[in-house]
Amino acid sequence: MAVVFSFLSVSVWAQTEKAPAYLNPNLPVNQRVDDLMKRMTLQEKIGQMCQYVGLEHVRESIKKLKGKNLKGDDQYGMYPHLSINDLKQLTREGKIGSFLHVKDAREANELQRLAMQSRLKIPLLLGIDAIHGHALIYGATVYPTQLSLSSSWDDSLLYQIAKATAAEVRATGMHWTFSPNVEIARDPRWGRTGETFGEDPFLVTRLGVDFTEGYQGNWGKNNILACAKHMTGGGEPFNGLNAAPLDASERRLRNVWLPPYKAQVEEAHVYTIMAAHNEISGTPCHENKFLLTDVLRNEWGFQGFVVSDWMDMERIYTLHHAAPSYDAAYRQSIEAGMDMHMHGPRFLKSVEKSVETGKLDEKYIDNAARKILYAKFKLGLFDSPFVNEKKAEKALFTPAHQKLALRAAREDIILLKNNGLLPLKGAKKILVTGPNANNQRILGDWAYRQPDDHVTTVYEGFKEIFSGAQVDFINSGESLLHPNDELLKKPVSKAAGYDAVIVVVGSNSLRYDDKEKNCGENVDRGTLNLMGNQLKLIKEIYAKNKNVVVVFVNGRPLAEPWIKKNIPAIIEAWEPGAFGGQAIAEVVKGTVNPSGKLTITIPYSVGQVHMIYNHLPSAYLHKYVDIPSSPLWHFGYGISYTTYKYAGLQLPKQVHLNDTITASVKVTNTGNRDGVEIVQLYIRDDYSTATRPVKELKAYQRVLLKKGETRTVTFHLPVAALAYYNAQSKYVVEPGTFTIMVGSSSRNKDLLKGKVLVIK
Repeated sequence: MAVVFSFLSVSVWAQTEKAPAYLNPNLPVNQRVDDLMKRMTLQEKIGQMCQYVGLEHVRESIKKLKGKNLKGDDQYGMYPHLSINDLKQLTREGKIGSFLHVKDAREANELQRLAMQSRLKIPLLLGIDAIHGHALIYGATVYPTQLSLSSSWDDSLLYQIAKATAAEVRATGMHWTFSPNVEIARDPRWGRTGETFGEDPFLVTRLGVDFTEGYQGNWGKNNILACAKHMTGGGEPFNGLNAAPLDASERRLRNVWLPPYKAQVEEAHVYTIMAAHNEISGTPCHENKFLLTDVLRNEWGFQGFVVSDWMDMERIYTLHHAAPSYDAAYRQSIEAGMDMHMHGPRFLKSVEKSVETGKLDEKYIDNAARKILYAKFKLGLFDSPFVNEKKAEKALFTPAHQKLALRAAREDIILLKNNGLLPLKGAKKILVTGPNANNQRILGDWAYRQPDDHVTTVYEGFKEIFSGAQVDFINSGESLLHPNDELLKKPVSKAAGYDAVIVVVGSNSLRYDDKEKNCGENVDRGTLNLMGNQLKLIKEIYAKNKNVVVVFVNGRPLAEPWIKKNIPAIIEAWEPGAFGGQAIAEVVKGTVNPSGKLTITIPYSVGQVHMIYNHLPSAYLHKYVDIPSSPLWHFGYGISYTTYKYAGLQLPKQVHLNDTITASVKVTNTGNRDGVEIVQLYIRDDYSTATRPVKELKAYQRVLLKKGETRTVTFHLPVAALAYYNAQSKYVVEPGTFTIMVGSSSRNKDLLKGKVLVIK
């Protein structure tokens, strides 16, 4: 009844003669914002810029950490001097505008009821890290992680997943996801690699736009705010560690790091941006006026608001030492373009004091509050701040969303090697083992434990798909950080008696399993090998049975050349989500023909880092003396149960600067079954006044080909797409010859090549 009463009290007030204009749903949004802003005190406006973690998050953190010093804890983020009741009172007083880490619809409504007790009854904006589905909520649909999804190269699929995620987020009373992550992942030691769309600026740009358009749509009742993050450069820390510095020229920033954000603003119209933990060339991103104002707002025309990342405004003072105090750090960040503080109590009083003493112009507060309020009006929160708690549960894990998650897992899986072992036909006895074979690690980071009947583990998938065979699971031990070699003995001793052995290895990104986690946010590495005794398990099983299929379930590239050399069948599944086990089994059986391709280069060893396909020409003038100078697996690579032949690349000989390059190639399915091929187009500027990569992806198509079918695949590439930022940071197409390459991967032998002359 409390929810209904609070809602009706607003509605009745809105219908009386004394009702404030901002509560009139028939007025234009900007008029409502103007009216509300006139009524707000300075403290209430700053309150809109304040974000805190949810009440249940605080309660659970207190239990989990059991009284330990919580002040500096990154993950749990406590408020040592604030009680639960204090947080409630701040909300009643209108001093909190947003919460994150809200547990469910019940808590969302509880918080909104508190906000409805404030003087102006301004609803809360509730955000959550719905990175690959609403996976921090129990019972939600967990899709493959971003790196997994990118392996499909399927724009429409990603749009649909973001749209489905938005529906689940909104149904549970939340309105904002801190996604997509459009960082460029150029160092696989970085634990957040699996949270990205890979290493290529063009592909990350396109897939990031799909996500944002799916989330935000037309701001309807089933849409949510997207948040493009983290601006920028966090994916290439100099030592592989999250938040470590990046040194980069403006030209490199504009050619590599900024294109995804530019498209987020100009194409997808993203409404929120999150600044990055790291510093760039000596300036922390959270006080980087060049990024947050000069480029983002003045150059690109960004109309939304910028939110800080977890405690990073404070770190301007405490970590970077780029400000002499907390007060100065807040001022510097706000003046650079920051609009919302995540998270904590010090911010409000500090900023209020800075304005009252004249150290900070109130215009910054007005601009920030106005943009945040605009979002709340557009999302309909002033007119309908609550959700139906009974309906919320029914909106999660719907049949349609389950079907979409299974489709995604099927499209994302990459077959790296197959010496004829797969598809697995006629097998009567199959052994499934390995540390990732029978648990929820297929869900990846940014996911909490889900109901067991919502997750199909790899072993469960094989039991279901190979229903006519004997499928056994033997536990080899799950710990990657504290392996037990005794547990290897049983699967090794039994391996010889099976027609095939499926060994599921990789990493553990599950944040609720933090004592065993070795991948994900803030879990970076100095090596890229399989941790623990995983390689030992594979080698010892292979010594007993040559019919081994290695399945990687992992959140970052893993460099294991012995496996490539010796194991007959290798599958890269990344973190394939709730139905990953079923999809993997279907690929192994052959009911699904794999079509995924790598969106990140897998190095031969950590010593090659950074190993990227779009390196500069001088990168490999000299060779390593102890390891190959080529990667273990190339960007864009992935094979199928059928084969494809490329022929007849057709290109114009000459084009003008304002023309379009029409490139066509004949692709034939030369195998004996239908398949989907991902056709990729790369370019190289044969001569440029500033150095450019040896290859740059510029287009791709997913093409369904029946067995024996030949299709002409045509690309229409505007000459403007050949542009880059030159040594003077001017975005230009320099006349001259360009090499156009079309094929099945970035590997030279997989590409047909031709030249086009660009003239003025």
